[in-house]
Amino acid sequence: MGQNHFNSIRRYNPEAIAKYYYRRLWLVVWRFLVIVFSFASFVLGILWDKWRYHKVEDTPERATQLRRMLTRLGPTFIKVGQALSTRPDLIRKDFLEELTRLQDELPAFDNERAISIIETELGQNINNIYSEISPRPVAAASLGQVYQGRLWSGENVAIKVQRPNLLPIITLDLFLMRWAAGWLAPWLPLNLGHNLSMIVDEFGTKLFEEIDYINEGRNAERFASYFADDSNVKLPSIYWRYTTTNVLTLEWIDGLKLLNTEQVQAAGLDTDTLITVGVTSGLRQLLEFGFFHADPHPGNLFALIDGRMAYIDFGMMDQLEQDTKETLVDSVIHLINKDYQELAKDFIKLGFLAPDVDIQPIIPALEIVLGDIMGEKVKDFNFKTITDKFSELMFDYPFRVPAKFALIIRSLVTQEGLALSLNPNFRIVDVAYPYVAQRLLKGESPALRRRLVEVLFKDGKFQWQRLENLIGIAQTDKNFDILPTAQLGLQYLLSKEGEFLRKQLILAMVEDDRIHTEKVGRLWGLIRDDLQPSRLFDLALGALAEFSTERAAAIIPETWV
Repeated sequence: MGQNHFNSIRRYNPEAIAKYYYRRLWLVVWRFLVIVFSFASFVLGILWDKWRYHKVEDTPERATQLRRMLTRLGPTFIKVGQALSTRPDLIRKDFLEELTRLQDELPAFDNERAISIIETELGQNINNIYSEISPRPVAAASLGQVYQGRLWSGENVAIKVQRPNLLPIITLDLFLMRWAAGWLAPWLPLNLGHNLSMIVDEFGTKLFEEIDYINEGRNAERFASYFADDSNVKLPSIYWRYTTTNVLTLEWIDGLKLLNTEQVQAAGLDTDTLITVGVTSGLRQLLEFGFFHADPHPGNLFALIDGRMAYIDFGMMDQLEQDTKETLVDSVIHLINKDYQELAKDFIKLGFLAPDVDIQPIIPALEIVLGDIMGEKVKDFNFKTITDKFSELMFDYPFRVPAKFALIIRSLVTQEGLALSLNPNFRIVDVAYPYVAQRLLKGESPALRRRLVEVLFKDGKFQWQRLENLIGIAQTDKNFDILPTAQLGLQYLLSKEGEFLRKQLILAMVEDDRIHTEKVGRLWGLIRDDLQPSRLFDLALGALAEFSTERAAAIIPETWV
C-alpha cells in the first residue's frame, strides 16, 4: 500500500484495507511467503538444535536468530517480541535476553531522512527549533526513533520521529493477520475462535492510534491529569509547538532501566517498592481511571533516582466504561469472598460468558481453578497461572476473551512479567488485594460504599469474618493507616446514606439476644496499635464536626425509643 494512498485515513478501516489488497494479491502472497519462510527457518533451527544436543538449554545463536527475524519482519512482529520479553516464566533465559533488546536497541533509520522529516513537519530549519540535538538517535523503537535535544528556551527534550512508510507495512500485516484469524477460527473451539478477527481489529485500531503522535500527546496529558495527586508517578510534559502527527517533542526523562537491577540497586532504590508503585499505578488505571497504558514493557517504564516511576510512550492506551470498572471491582470482591456464583455472573457482564449460558456447571470449575487463591496457596497465585488454567477451561466451558480484554490481559501479564524480572518471588496479589481492600474500606464513592455493604452482608446477616479479613489484608501494606479510613467509616455511619449499615451493625451486635463482645474484641485487636488515645480524640472530633441532634436521634433504632 502506498503511503500517500492512506495519508488521508488516520483510523483503522479493515474493509478499506481488504479492498485495497484484494486488488494487489501479489503483495499479499509475497509478504505471506516471507513470513512463512522466516518462521520455517527458525523452527528448523530449533529441530536441528534438538538433534545436535542431548539437552538444549542455551543456544545463543538461535536466540539471536529469533530477534533478527522479528526485527526484519517489522513493527507488528517486533511488538510480539516486546511482549514476550517481559515473560521470564514463559521464555528461556537466552531468548529473553535477546528479546529484551527489542525494547530500545532496534536499528535506526537514516539520520538525514529523520532530520528531513522533522524540518518538513515543523516547517523550519532544525537549528531554529532546537539549540542542541544529538547527532544520532539515542533510541530506536518499532515505530520511530528518539533524539535528545534542547529547546532555545532551555528545556531538555526528547524528539520522537516516526519511521517513514509505516502504513504500507502495518496495513499489509494486519490484513494477513485478519485473514489468518478467519481461516483459523473454524478449526478452534467456538469460544476461542469466535472473536479472533475482533482481537485483530482491536490491535489494528490501537496501532493506528499509536502512529498518530498528536493522539499520543493528548493521551499523555490526560494520563498525567489522573496521576496529578500521585507523588510516586512521573509523566513528561508535551511541547505542542513542536509536535505534529509524525514528530513529537516532549520532556526528557532521565531514568534507569527497570530490568537493570544492578543499576537500580546501585542508585539505592528498593526493587520491591518500585514493584508496588508500578502495580498500584496499574490497578488505579484499571479500577479508578478506566484509562490505561496498554503497552507497559520495560522500554516504556523507568525508575527515577528519587524513587518515582516514570511512564513514557502513550501511543497504545485504552478506555474502560464506568460499568466495566465497577464490575471489575465486583469480581475482585467476589473472588476475595469466594462467591463463585456471583463471579460467574460478573464474567457474563464482562463478556467472558454469553448472556444465555447456564452457569451452574461452570461454578464448580471456577471453584477448582480459583479456590486456593485466598487460602494457603495465595503465594502461588499469578496471572500466568490463572491464564493457563483458564486456557484449559475454555476447551470445556464456553469462556471467550472479549476483544476489549485482550489488551487488558496483555497489560496485566506484561506488568507482572516486569515485576517477576525485578523479584522472582513477587506475587501480584500481595499488592492487589491490599489495594482493593483499602479502597473498599475507605469507601471514597457511593459505588464503593455500596460494594462494601455487599461484602459485609450475606443473606441479610453481618459478616464479621469478612470485615476482619478486609482489615487484615489492607494492613499487609505497611503504609496503610487505619485512622483516616476509620474516620471516613464513622462519618458514613452517621450519615443518612449509612442508615442501613448503622442499624444492621447494631442488630449484629445483639444478634441472638446476646452482645457479641468477642467479635468486637477481635476487631479491636487488629486496629488498636494504630489508634492511640490522642488519635482517637482527633477521629471523634472529625467525625462529629457536622453532627446534629437530629442525626444523633436517627442512630437509635425506633424500637429502642
